[in-house]
Amino acid sequence: MSQGDFQANNPYATFGQIAADAPAAERLAFIKRTYIHLMLAVYALVTLEFIYFGVFGEAMERWMPQLLGSFWILIMFGGFMITGWIAENWAQSEASVNKQYMGLGLYVFAQSIFLAPLLWIANHYVTTIPGMNIEFNPILVAAVLTFFVFAGLTAGVFFSKADFSFLGPILGIASMIVFGVIIASFFFQGLTSGLIFPIALVVLASGYILYDTSNVLHHYRTTQHVAASLALFASVALLFWYILRIVIAFSSRD
Repeated sequence: MSQGDFQANNPYATFGQIAADAPAAERLAFIKRTYIHLMLAVYALVTLEFIYFGVFGEAMERWMPQLLGSFWILIMFGGFMITGWIAENWAQSEASVNKQYMGLGLYVFAQSIFLAPLLWIANHYVTTIPGMNIEFNPILVAAVLTFFVFAGLTAGVFFSKADFSFLGPILGIASMIVFGVIIASFFFQGLTSGLIFPIALVVLASGYILYDTSNVLHHYRTTQHVAASLALFASVALLFWYILRIVIAFSSRD
């Protein structure tokens, strides 16, 4: 496909210059803005969780046992799918930067609510490194693993400069299948238990990170740093959620 044909078939290029065709300085500035916004979104999420557990810690101890179940898994994954759809549509439209900021802020807040029950569970477990008598909170272990997986996938895309946009339809179909499995788990117990399901979701989240990072390099416009950070944040949050589930499975109650 020629460069002209590529531009004609790229919906991200409809309303402005895409990062791949921008001058080097402008492209670098866009990438920096995207990852700075991603970092700020993660910091905001962590801050909200500290507030929840610091202010409402006693209430959470009373209420959480009644709230836990597949219901939260359904909300979490459903929220991820909706956010991905919104980010994708913003990327192909002239959505204002203010609207993008509102969406990012709303999703960070929603994600903090979705994550709270799993973080509450994790706080009741400890992780011991094999062969060492050292105990860690599963949240810390999951956060470190998430960082290294995300950093490795990001580095792979940046160094290879590969375009993973072909993963879009595949990931979309896989997400619908996963969503169906989660709904079915309400009627057939055991479908999402064990390690196979969370491992599969880690693979799915990793695929989304490849896809989103590739879009940052090749398809987003240089003015879409907020929408790009929103898509990346949704994928990182999904990755952390299921890595934490796996870590908890290998942990013991404190």
